[in-house]
Amino acid sequence: MTTPPALLIAGHGTRDEAGAEAFRDFVRELGRRHPELPVAGGFIELSPPPLGEAVAELVERGVRRFAAVPLMLVSAGHAKGDIPAALSRERERHPGVSYTYGRPLGPHPALLRVLERRLAEAVDPSWDPSEVTVLLVGRGSTDPDANAEVFKAARLLWEGRGYAAVETAFVSLAQPDVPGGLDRCVRLGARRVVVLPYFLFTGILPDRVRHQSEEWAAAHPQTEVRSADVIGPEPELLDLVWERYEEAVEGDLRMNCDSCVYRIALPGFEDKVGLPQQPHFHPDDDGDHHHGHHHGHGHAHSSAH
Repeated sequence: MTTPPALLIAGHGTRDEAGAEAFRDFVRELGRRHPELPVAGGFIELSPPPLGEAVAELVERGVRRFAAVPLMLVSAGHAKGDIPAALSRERERHPGVSYTYGRPLGPHPALLRVLERRLAEAVDPSWDPSEVTVLLVGRGSTDPDANAEVFKAARLLWEGRGYAAVETAFVSLAQPDVPGGLDRCVRLGARRVVVLPYFLFTGILPDRVRHQSEEWAAAHPQTEVRSADVIGPEPELLDLVWERYEEAVEGDLRMNCDSCVYRIALPGFEDKVGLPQQPHFHPDDDGDHHHGHHHGHGHAHSSAH
């Protein structure tokens, strides 16, 4: 029987020791869950162990093949550039070692369920969701694609769950910042706001989100502001990392199927799961549809998935 590739978890790194230890605990738990293969984890920056040390640990254990999964919610500079560069360097350091590279974690329905739990923990049970505005706060990036993924997560969290709105803000490098995001919520009529950090573990930046939210709330007593917790090392996160590992091993790196209404039962769209797909017309497209000519805008979900 062929030995399965090892699992390497690549983390961002934090100056917050509790956050770094949460990552290391998470890696250890993955190892306990999957004793059939070596599991190691390392950071790109700021925290020990560095990613190179984690690769060296695997090599010392006799590993020749591994799958690397970035423990990150969005595909920003670290996931797109820094981790692949680091892995390429390690391949040169350890001749004969090969690897595949998985994709970041979000936005995945399992994580949206955890975010929903975090919201439920933060609000008063008597509150009607239709009177609650959520401010989802991401890390922030100079990469517009990465920032757009946070907006996508916000939209998916809003769909079918009954909240008044799910707005988006960032704690660094991108606008709107946390105070600007809260200002926007109020301009849209919010009286109750839950600030929801889009972060996996505790750390300097999630702490900053909470601090800035509390400062803003103190200056705006007419608005009730609650702060929710980070995602944390939940079972859903452990399962999702394993899913990303299996994708990388099997070469099944798909399109955005995690949030596809024809694959996954999303709130309010459960009846669409498994529906056969037919080409359909887009009335605003160029082209003469009246003569049966169209541009084939079908969704081949049934076969492509």
